[in-house]
Amino acid sequence: MAERIGRERVQREDGYLYFLGKDGRVWKTPMKNNPRGKKASVTDEKVKREAGFLYFIDKSGYVARTKMNRKGRMSRKRR
Repeated sequence: MAERIGRERVQREDGYLYFLGKDGRVWKTPMKNNPRGKKASVTDEKVKREAGFLYFIDKSGYVARTKMNRKGRMSRKRR
């Protein structure tokens, strides 16, 4: 089950893909069927990432996270 992290809601537009960038902000980028769109930051809020979690934009438009399922595998950093 995912938990909401962000307080700012994202209003989605057709023809764009939304993702959480390395800087912690939500970005939109045009899909292939939208050649005239431009890449842009959507929110001013920054989200601090933690290791072991998957971050995404949920159906309601908020940034959410869930624990990654590694099935017993350890990352290279922990070895």
